[in-house]
Amino acid sequence: MNIKKLIARNKRTNNIFKWTALGSTLVGLVVLAVLLIDIASDGLLRIDMDFLRNFPSRKPERAGILSALVGTLYIMTLTAAISFPLGVGAGIYLEEYAGKGRLTKIIEINITNLAGVPSIIYGLLGLGIFVRGLSLDRSLITGALTLTLLILPIIITATREALRAVPFSIREASYALGATVWQTTWRQVLPAALPGILTGMILALSRAIGETAPLIAIGALTYIAFLPESLLDPFTVMPIQVFNWVSRPQSGFATNAAAAIIVLLFMVLAMNTLAVILRQWFGRKVKW
Repeated sequence: MNIKKLIARNKRTNNIFKWTALGSTLVGLVVLAVLLIDIASDGLLRIDMDFLRNFPSRKPERAGILSALVGTLYIMTLTAAISFPLGVGAGIYLEEYAGKGRLTKIIEINITNLAGVPSIIYGLLGLGIFVRGLSLDRSLITGALTLTLLILPIIITATREALRAVPFSIREASYALGATVWQTTWRQVLPAALPGILTGMILALSRAIGETAPLIAIGALTYIAFLPESLLDPFTVMPIQVFNWVSRPQSGFATNAAAAIIVLLFMVLAMNTLAVILRQWFGRKVKW
């Protein structure tokens, strides 16, 4: 085949792929922009201090998101406190201590598969284990444990990837000076991998904050006019409150749902911004 024709064909193929990828990106951005504009036009003017500090009400003009907002903050705090040590610990063990045997491969495959399991399955698992098996009822701790099961595979995978990105020469230098595996991991490897671990952790929480199906499956309340005072109190969260409002026929509740979505999007954006800031801050402290 003529070299010039081959080069021309490759250029055409490259241009077709480039413009196809650009078109796909633009379609996604346009759809997202339309949704954001529609939500902002409906709910932006509804957001005020009364909306943030009022409890839900049967009258849309008096309804607020206080109980859902506080419940979301409680659930995310508990989920982070439980999932971080478990996920990071499991990731450290699999990457730094576990051998390359058949059992380790089976565990790795299962963790990868669990990351793709539909969230409703975790809700049914939480219903069977925590609500009925451990008699924790529809409480804050039940919701946090259920969401922990949901994001643990993501955190474990992110931890392993962050640890794997640390040059092995750092480990060799530490071992050569007489350090143990734990000393090397704790003082050398983990600080270097911390930016990636924290980023994966916050991104996992960003997914959990928008989940509705698992919490509905365990019986989280759709209407609650008080704030939880203990880990065993019932709760509601922002996605469930939005789900409750959009199912109402009155147009005022649709406006409230749009306003709540804006608040939820702001919370997710703040968490992702925090992930970027932490990554950059810890990244400046680590020098390889």
